[in-house]
Amino acid sequence: MKKQVISICIILSIFLLKTSRISSQELVATFGKSIHMKDVLSGKLKNAKPVKWYQVNTEADSWRVSGETLKCTGLPIGVIRSEKEYENFIMHIEWSHRAPGGNSGTFVWSKAQPGENRLPDGVEVQMLDLEWIRLNTRDGVEPPIAYVHGELFGVGGVEIIPENPRGKRSKSIENRVKGTKEWNIYEVVCVDGNIKLSVNGKFVNGITNSSQKKGYICLEAEGSEIHFRNIQIIELD
Repeated sequence: MKKQVISICIILSIFLLKTSRISSQELVATFGKSIHMKDVLSGKLKNAKPVKWYQVNTEADSWRVSGETLKCTGLPIGVIRSEKEYENFIMHIEWSHRAPGGNSGTFVWSKAQPGENRLPDGVEVQMLDLEWIRLNTRDGVEPPIAYVHGELFGVGGVEIIPENPRGKRSKSIENRVKGTKEWNIYEVVCVDGNIKLSVNGKFVNGITNSSQKKGYICLEAEGSEIHFRNIQIIELD
């Protein structure tokens, strides 16, 4: 009986620790705007609300708001998440890597519960600097330019059907991304498990039939400094 009580206490302690960790996620930044499409169509733009971003597994000093820019050091590897979950939406997001070969991205439809690799599940929208391919040449062969340019792929067990397959990933059909310290514009249209990605004014990639189609939006720190600005989320339902 004593062993059973000890076992129950251990299980309860683990549960409480997990609960504490989840509930203790702190507000990192209030940045960007979210509005419903019906308010856009009716001209009620004042109904737009600030987007709150919460800590998942980076550090307190990994992110800071400076004027109109959200700056990320890139370390440690991990993510922050939106306050609420989204299903059908359009996201406008602008990003700029500050060092050659910078790596980052945004995750959509994520549970925001990273595993041992520190990154969560969901569908990742890749954000790599153009110099990444040169800095990651193997045996004299550079990775394809499409890899840095807005690849879409499921992670953490999320399955997708790529429109432009590169293995299980979907590659962009045209290179439109700009270089280090320049600003890139992504329009990410997410509807009923399908995604269309526009890069700097043109749709160049997409996926269909995501096995997960509701969740948090995450911003990623993955080793180097990246800046974000002008994040706008339009909810469609």
